[in-house]
Amino acid sequence: MSRIGRKPIPLPQGVKFDVKGNTVVVQGPKGTVKTHLPSGVKLQTADGHINVTRENDDRAAVHGLVRALVNNAVEGVTKGWTRELEIVGIGYRAGS
Repeated sequence: MSRIGRKPIPLPQGVKFDVKGNTVVVQGPKGTVKTHLPSGVKLQTADGHINVTRENDDRAAVHGLVRALVNNAVEGVTKGWTRELEIVGIGYRAGS
């Protein structure tokens, strides 16, 4: 079984998720994120966590992938995404 896919995804306060067909919609204070849900993988809520389960071992390849995508969506609607750039060299100008 996938080690990553087995880990539950914590669902923070104020974050809602909904499965509509093969799309997962995650809503939170920073916006809404939609991601694709492949067939053979299901999301279930238990004790404030989201658990990813698969129907059979043929779907093992996407089990961990779905867990990572949904976890990134939950993080994105709560914390947001940032990227820090480091400029190395002489002669570059950067404004803030």
